[in-house]
Amino acid sequence: MIAKERSPGDHGLAVAFDGIVKRFGPVEVLHGVSFALEPGRVYGLLGENGAGKSTLMKILAGYEQPSEGRVLVGGEPVAFAGSRDAEKRGIVLIHQEFNLAEDLSIAGNIFLGHERRSGWFLDEAMMRREAAAALQQVGLERVPDTPVRQLIVAEKQLVEIAKALSRKARLLIMDEPTATLTPSEVSRLFSLIERMRADGVTVVYISHKLDEVERITDEVIVMRDGKLVGRAPTASLSRHDMATMMVGREIADLFPVKEAFDAAAPPALAVENFSVPGWAQDISFAVRPGEILGFAGLVGAGRTELFEGILGLRPGGGAVSLSGRLVTLRSLGEATRQGLSYLSEDRKGKGLHVDFPLAPNLTLMALEQYARPWLDHGAERKALARAVDEFGIRTGSLSVKAAALSGGNQQKLALAKVLHPKPRVVVLDEPTRGVDVGAKREIYFLIQRLARQGLAVVVISSELIELIGLAHRVAVMRGGRLVATVAGDELTEEIMIAHATGSRHVAA
Repeated sequence: MIAKERSPGDHGLAVAFDGIVKRFGPVEVLHGVSFALEPGRVYGLLGENGAGKSTLMKILAGYEQPSEGRVLVGGEPVAFAGSRDAEKRGIVLIHQEFNLAEDLSIAGNIFLGHERRSGWFLDEAMMRREAAAALQQVGLERVPDTPVRQLIVAEKQLVEIAKALSRKARLLIMDEPTATLTPSEVSRLFSLIERMRADGVTVVYISHKLDEVERITDEVIVMRDGKLVGRAPTASLSRHDMATMMVGREIADLFPVKEAFDAAAPPALAVENFSVPGWAQDISFAVRPGEILGFAGLVGAGRTELFEGILGLRPGGGAVSLSGRLVTLRSLGEATRQGLSYLSEDRKGKGLHVDFPLAPNLTLMALEQYARPWLDHGAERKALARAVDEFGIRTGSLSVKAAALSGGNQQKLALAKVLHPKPRVVVLDEPTRGVDVGAKREIYFLIQRLARQGLAVVVISSELIELIGLAHRVAVMRGGRLVATVAGDELTEEIMIAHATGSRHVAA
């Protein structure tokens, strides 16, 4: 475990929550939350999706106002009119969902609203220099003038972290900061956190990755159902203890028992010599009904881009067959009509319309079922009620917008959406990103249920343990090529990492 030192320096902030209540309309999501944070410590803030963690931190960072109660900074009550007010006090939040302007450059995003000036004019040269220094800190090898829209998801996450570092935070809130990062990028981030802690900065680390919480935090604070349910020194807790505190019950086996499938059956999806310019070269694989096929690889290996090419979301070429029939897919809509559905890793940007209500989000990929020719709102509501029950979506009302759901419940809604057209093959890209341990288990058992029903399932994941626990076989990509497919006794972290990095010879 990383050594944890508390600095006596005065660079951090002492913060206290005093009886915080938050209501959204008639729904109360925080119920009198009270606890304090000391300078120079790293706190792991844990809880299931919908526990109220993100809402509480948005109140601290000025994005939301409490309905009742007080926030105290340095012992004095504060009332932030917005995030800019909080940032002036040194409180910065790195959002779980990206808060970037796609058409601006990296430097433009880092300094948006905090532009450097020389007299009446913007000092572009200074902003590029400072942005380059921040990018170097987080290990992103991109020039500051690069438009954000050209970045992959993991790179956007690093820009968000660089943006927060540029604000000179005294209290930094990180909401799932490593969801898309490689192990080396995570190590670099943890080194940054250690330096901030040594400087007296307070860090609130929200994560569902309990191994990271165990590794980097000094103390764990647990919320459940909008209430504080416990806190303890991290060193006194096992990961099992943390999970049990989060869900309020014992966690049984996380993964379902793998069920057999007919390995001799014709493939539901077969891909031969498929290439995506700049991302993937000559990829061939097949997945059969009832099979769960994993795809592993480091960030930039080309996994997501390969499937975006197969689905017609970006230029690509090769042979794609569905149930033995050669198809050419030019759009996601066409792929869906052919029985191939896709869950994007970018829930907010590509998965959901978060400003739409829940029902249109659910039915959008199967709209022809509800518009004959007029939209049947009653049928939509019935379908939503069934999905909420089947997928365990926690919402106070069926009429709220998707943005009102927690991140994990948004993910469940996105899963319900891509499965609503009843596909024969489903591709799930990072299906448990930003999802708590209890909800992960639900999603894992859902994925197994889909396979049991005869669907062919492809799971792209950065979490090797997830692929080992779920998949019958795992295809490993490196540098745009499929370098190995492992199963059985070879389905280990060590072997997959070796293939993904090319760092050593793997015994046959």
